[in-house]
Amino acid sequence: MAGRFLKFFSPFVRAMPEIKQPQREVSFKEKFIWTAVVLIIYLIMSNIPLYGVQLEQSTDYFYWLRVILASQRGTLTELGIGPIVTAGLIMQLLLGSKIINVNMADPYDRAMFSGAQKVLAVFLTIFNALAYLVGGAFGRLGGAEGIGILDAVFIFVQLLFAGIVIILLDELLQKGWGLGSGVSLFIAAGVAGQIFWNSFSFIQAEDGVPRGIIIAFFSVLFDDKPDTHLGTLFLRQRLPSLLGLFTTVIILFVVIWFESTRIEIPLAYRGYRGFKGKYPMKLLYVSNIPVILVNALYANFLFFGQLLAGPDAALRATNGGLIPDFWLNLIGVFESQSAGEGMGGQLIPTGGLIYLLTPPLGIEQLLGDPGRAVIYLMIFIVLCIMLGRVWVEVSGLSPRDIAGQIIDSKMQVPGFRSSEKIIERILKRYIPTLIILNGIIIAVLSFFADSLGALTSGTGLLISIGIIHSYAETISKEFAAQQYPGLRGFLGMD
Repeated sequence: MAGRFLKFFSPFVRAMPEIKQPQREVSFKEKFIWTAVVLIIYLIMSNIPLYGVQLEQSTDYFYWLRVILASQRGTLTELGIGPIVTAGLIMQLLLGSKIINVNMADPYDRAMFSGAQKVLAVFLTIFNALAYLVGGAFGRLGGAEGIGILDAVFIFVQLLFAGIVIILLDELLQKGWGLGSGVSLFIAAGVAGQIFWNSFSFIQAEDGVPRGIIIAFFSVLFDDKPDTHLGTLFLRQRLPSLLGLFTTVIILFVVIWFESTRIEIPLAYRGYRGFKGKYPMKLLYVSNIPVILVNALYANFLFFGQLLAGPDAALRATNGGLIPDFWLNLIGVFESQSAGEGMGGQLIPTGGLIYLLTPPLGIEQLLGDPGRAVIYLMIFIVLCIMLGRVWVEVSGLSPRDIAGQIIDSKMQVPGFRSSEKIIERILKRYIPTLIILNGIIIAVLSFFADSLGALTSGTGLLISIGIIHSYAETISKEFAAQQYPGLRGFLGMD
């Protein structure tokens, strides 16, 4: 039976709109169509501006979260998938740490858990929308130059409605009507769009050539101007460069190779002699989860650092506050930068603790302050390893959980007794090492993607590669199941 925590959400779950599970087998063609429809709806929402927003008078405190949240500033997808991801992480942590009691084998408990997660996502949408308004993300509340109360209410309603639509779009795919999940689809689409824009944009940049690096390459190649040559494209300050293009392609192949590298533990069935199998463990055991968690942590540090120590922070003595600037500068020193015409500003950290928690963006920053780069990378690696260990414990990937799964499937390691403790001891030889290697590899790849100017952020690139790799496996399974329906159970699709 569901515990008190889930019973608290029961009235809200009954009031929430719900996507019904398909009562028939959905064909691959139909799943593909629904997936395309969901993506098109999300892209349309990403291009519909919020009514009543004054971006030119605001500061984007959340630009570090844009890739992770698949959001577009000043549009209906301002909050992106943030509430869904945060609600999922909270519920998984509560379940994995046994703080809440849920029997996932019970259909009622499983349905209540999913419903509670959806309700929590709506609560977080409300909280985030209020925080955005109060924090001045859309312009200051009240005053002659700010946004009025009625405008603020209308912005809140728009964000809440859009948030519920995004939650339902994600549920539509997860319930089996489409492929994968909405969260993965929206992130991959956003990163792919950013890479496409930085590769093929015809818009002229500050250096007089197109912004897109591939278009710029051919433009310079056939241009006779003496001040433009291929050497100028190799390193373009704050613009897509040839070095960034090469970095993106190299990291793409490196991550695919790591994703395909596995360690296999031989297994044998206890009841049938001669029947053998293998338990594969990827070299990237927890995939990109650690780098997502670390970047989300960094982004929240940056957000609160800007609120507490930004140049316009009310706590600063120079702004009439009570705290001397010296102490707030230890938290962070920020420099204002335009986010684009009509888009307001951004705060770029240039000193303090927040500065050490942000990656060097481009080769100029890497070479200009190598000490900061080394400190950032060391902290990044340590946090990736630590959060990777936490995720393994709460997500059912620990040696104890895997050993229990192997015993439940009536298998054992050849040459050893069929004991959960023995199998757990064998797995402990591999899994802790894989977690450390996973953290180091992912952190280093993300660091160099940012530092060498990849065509998107390091985190976004790694996440999207993992998502595309997962989609490729899903599509392969769907094709195999469509041609040979008897394989559905073997592929884990029933």
